[in-house]
Amino acid sequence: MKRLMLLALTLMVLIVAGCGNKEASGNDPAQNSGKPTKLKVATLIPPMTDILDIVKPLLKEDGIDLEVVVLSDNVQPNEALANKEIDANFFQHVPYMEQFNASKGSELVAVQPVYNAIYGGYSKRFKNIADLPDGATLVMANDPSNIGRSLVMFEAAGLIKLKEGAGIKATQADIVENPRNFKFEEVDLLMLARMLDDADLVAMTPAYASPLGLTPKKDALITESEDSEFAITFVARSDNKDSAAIKKLAERMSGPEVKKFLEENYADIALPAFK
Repeated sequence: MKRLMLLALTLMVLIVAGCGNKEASGNDPAQNSGKPTKLKVATLIPPMTDILDIVKPLLKEDGIDLEVVVLSDNVQPNEALANKEIDANFFQHVPYMEQFNASKGSELVAVQPVYNAIYGGYSKRFKNIADLPDGATLVMANDPSNIGRSLVMFEAAGLIKLKEGAGIKATQADIVENPRNFKFEEVDLLMLARMLDDADLVAMTPAYASPLGLTPKKDALITESEDSEFAITFVARSDNKDSAAIKKLAERMSGPEVKKFLEENYADIALPAFK
């Protein structure tokens, strides 16, 4: 009798445990219903938008429904990500992300570098950097990371000299030599292309030069080195960077389809930042 009672009790425990496991597995609605995981990613302009369009059908094969949100300025994507209105974004380099984190106390995280956009200085008025006159106006984006990036490029071209060690965190206050009395103007990133009509030299990425028919190799008077720290990077948050969907998107964005697309369509302005 005792053996029968013990056997019955053991059987009851196993049944209860089985029900508990069934309930636990039901906590993932997508897994049980077969519905795709939704992933919302913000971006700005080509080739960023192009790349997300390429990986969208590939992700569908992985059970991920990618929603691409195209925003109108370079502040909204990070604000939306920090506020958990979106899951990730794709528009910026790591120094810009780090500057945002420092100013907002957010925890955005670089997940996957995608392409290196060759930064250059462009002019409608001059064909050679040596033709720049004394007192010329040099324009750059007004966010801290791109100010430093521009000044480092100007220094490498021999236009100015920066305080030792300033690097990409340089500001105009770090200019220690400006023998030709160049003037420097800082404008919103999205205003750079418009400034070509008014300024002598404008520093910008191919994303803003390309719509004007300009490429770094053909049209830029000066360019930065190709080993810069400014690869355009897929970014998430510290609380979701390790999720399966984010990892799969990072894998697709650094896959052979994207590499082929960049090499065939943007070889002059965007170099893959992955092997």
